[in-house]
Amino acid sequence: MTVTSLRDGYVDMPTRRLRQPGNIVFGDNLPSQVPLIAGALRLSVNAFAIDDGDEITLIDTGASNAWHPTMGHLPKALREAKIAVDRVRTVAFTHTHLDHIHGLILADGGDGFPQLSRLLVPRAELGMFRAEARLERFHGRAQPFDPGQRLSAPIDTIAAPGHEVGHTCFRLVSDGETLLIWGDIVHVPSLQFDHPEIAWEFDADQEQARTTRRQILAMATGNACYVAGAHLDSPGVGRVSRTETAFRFEPL
Repeated sequence: MTVTSLRDGYVDMPTRRLRQPGNIVFGDNLPSQVPLIAGALRLSVNAFAIDDGDEITLIDTGASNAWHPTMGHLPKALREAKIAVDRVRTVAFTHTHLDHIHGLILADGGDGFPQLSRLLVPRAELGMFRAEARLERFHGRAQPFDPGQRLSAPIDTIAAPGHEVGHTCFRLVSDGETLLIWGDIVHVPSLQFDHPEIAWEFDADQEQARTTRRQILAMATGNACYVAGAHLDSPGVGRVSRTETAFRFEPL
């Protein structure tokens, strides 16, 4: 199994997107450990290709031209990685926010993955996916999946609600190692490993997102487990370890 991190780009977000318990925004008390660019939080936007030697399963697809112009570079990333788009047969979404699903369609309107045979959407978000007018031609092709469902022999799914109702992690187990592709468990890695109680404005349920983050971080600790995050600094892959009070991310 080969997993390739693909950078769709980045997005700059205001610091008010971070929320302390009680939905409180940061003011002058934003921890100094959080790097800012022109006063904003810079979030990498990543997708991940799983190659089993026969075909490729793509986890998330980036934003294409549906949001900020700093995103939409997934086709370039695939070319740089020498991954032929015709080999992508399965696309699975961690959730249906626009920076994860719109890469199905290229900026020029063409299909991003012309040989796509399986399009997997969390069942709880199927209606949300089918509400995206830009993706109308994919609405009928979307197949729902449930937490705990196995996509293939080495890949299963883990419920991770909070950021969105159907938010899902994909667990890949191969040759004694585990990779947890966890979507939006962490948005700001400089802060949320040390302070997993910090939520995100766009979390559908902030309290549930906090609980899930702690659970998934605890699950990810261990020498044989790696994590891959949609918004961890590119390439977005590393290991999680415990500190005395919280967690630490060790990028590859």
